Amino acid sequence: MRRAILVRLGRGPLPVGRLAEGLPVSRPAVSQHLKVLKEAGLVRDEAEGTRRIYRIDPAGLGEIRRWLDQFWDNALAAFAAEADRDDEPAGRETPT
Repeated sequence: MRRAILVRLGRGPLPVGRLAEGLPVSRPAVSQHLKVLKEAGLVRDEAEGTRRIYRIDPAGLGEIRRWLDQFWDNALAAFAAEADRDDEPAGRETPT
């Protein structure tokens, strides 16, 4: 559900009511998901009249991207090591 909310907010800022449209949960449930996302630093809100408008917080997404990049870097390094090992001729040891 939180991913669906982030996808919708990725298209632009929205109030809770608009975020809840078409989702299989109630508006209060969407509000609870937004609270968690806000506490995680992934969304922020601001008052606009009597309602709150939610938007993605780019700083929070940047932190997650940096965190995820470490796994990508590790996976690429492991792939490169495996590819290098496959390039070695069969039955011959490489000099050290």
